Amino acid sequence: MTRKGDKRALVSVFDKRSLDTLAGTLNELGFEVLSSGGTHRYLSERSIPCTAVEDLTGFPEIMGGRVKTIHPKVFGGILGNRAVSKHMEDAKKCGIRMIDLVVVNLYPFESTVSDKDVTTEDAVEMIDIGGPSLIRAAAKNHEHVTVIVDPDDYGMVLDELRKNGEAPLEMRRELAVKAFEHTSSYDIAIGNWMKGRFIPDDPWGDSIRLRYERFFELRYGENPHQRGAFFGDPSFKGISLANSDILWGKQLSYNNIYDIDAVLDILMEFPDDPCCAIVKHNNPSGVALGRKEANDGLTDAYTRALDCDSLSAFGGIVGLNRTCDEKTAELISERFFEVVVAPDFSEGALSLLKKKKNLRIIATRKPIMEEEKTEVRYVKVRGGLLVQTMQWPEWEPESWKVVSRKTPSDREKRDMVFAGKVVKHVKSNCVVLARDLATTGIGAGQMSRVDSCFMAVKKSCGRADGSILSSDAFFPFRDGIDELAPSGVTAVAQPGGSIRDQEVIDAVDEHGMSMVFTGVRLFKH
Repeated sequence: MTRKGDKRALVSVFDKRSLDTLAGTLNELGFEVLSSGGTHRYLSERSIPCTAVEDLTGFPEIMGGRVKTIHPKVFGGILGNRAVSKHMEDAKKCGIRMIDLVVVNLYPFESTVSDKDVTTEDAVEMIDIGGPSLIRAAAKNHEHVTVIVDPDDYGMVLDELRKNGEAPLEMRRELAVKAFEHTSSYDIAIGNWMKGRFIPDDPWGDSIRLRYERFFELRYGENPHQRGAFFGDPSFKGISLANSDILWGKQLSYNNIYDIDAVLDILMEFPDDPCCAIVKHNNPSGVALGRKEANDGLTDAYTRALDCDSLSAFGGIVGLNRTCDEKTAELISERFFEVVVAPDFSEGALSLLKKKKNLRIIATRKPIMEEEKTEVRYVKVRGGLLVQTMQWPEWEPESWKVVSRKTPSDREKRDMVFAGKVVKHVKSNCVVLARDLATTGIGAGQMSRVDSCFMAVKKSCGRADGSILSSDAFFPFRDGIDELAPSGVTAVAQPGGSIRDQEVIDAVDEHGMSMVFTGVRLFKH
């Protein structure tokens, strides 16, 4: 950096937090403060000494402020490599003085487009051009220039300027990394918004640009020998852990967060009724809706979800889609769970649950329902990324094909709709047993469908009698139906499409059951 008394700082910020302190301190330390547009007006109104960029360049701001800092006297002063004599000769010949500190933050594009009704014109005006260019120039020349994009970094830089007259090289490098990440994130936000606005029918295009900000570090990943962290998408405003409040409990684990996401996905299937979902190792151990005749729908939903598989529920994640009341909290507190998630908690419920020191309590602070456009899902594989849309066909019993001699009852069809919404969140191969809008047994993640049927019946502990079964994919053989029949399962919903469909239909008829082909596979790998 240059000798004291010849230091220059370019300050051009939309976010004016701590600007008075920054500019005032820079003046005290002998910096000439250059500023433009709104920053110059702000400092001048407060009688803080500053030089307008147009006085430096000899060229006025034009086109409503769209063009003001892009000029050789600005960028030459930032980009000039002090160690290269030719750079310094060019600077002297062109009357360019070096700039040692660049403080820039950008127009608030993301907050502008978070309004779904924003016009294209208003959004485009919030695309900063000069700001990213200044940041990138300063970050590129970090060997000689300090760049700041975050007001929270003012303090540490000013401390170094007071002590040493310049920020140390290590700090300049760290700030340069942050600067390039900042401009990259900004460009990704603009590109993704434009893609959604101008090419809405293309879910991903020829390239994908992802942007996530670190939310917090984890104690470890899936296992203690692995590192882990949770990153959030700052543009996503819907239901998620990143947008929820952690009210109580020790630090969340990698596996907790994975299971919280699974429980929220299930709850969003049932926004119209009190619902409880209990998830263990990323599969539901039980899901139930509160019955209309029950005095307390949420408590009824919790009790029936737990009854589906109380053994597996131990140490699981409880999700509720209504405010947790004291009665439900009392029942939850009788058992060991890792996490309870709900839109909110009554004062009495929160007091009760906080007595469980190892229980994490999370409030989404808004109804657990799909309010954002359904996201594309990504799965990282070696050397690449699998991408898929997450829209599902509407579950329409009228379009199902009854293939058995016996027709399912209205009650069975309602349970089929319910079970179908659950089964698509269970790892395949899988089947779900349900009766009266509650799961009675779940067979998850088996290598063969007959084993899934066996597991579901085993987990039901005798409650399968009168239940329907929903299968995520077709039955390849009749053995699954033969496995189910002795348990009292009365009806089956499956996509159909096996070369042995007739064999399976014959088995259903032999056992006096009914079966529909939905035509929709609900496989989750």
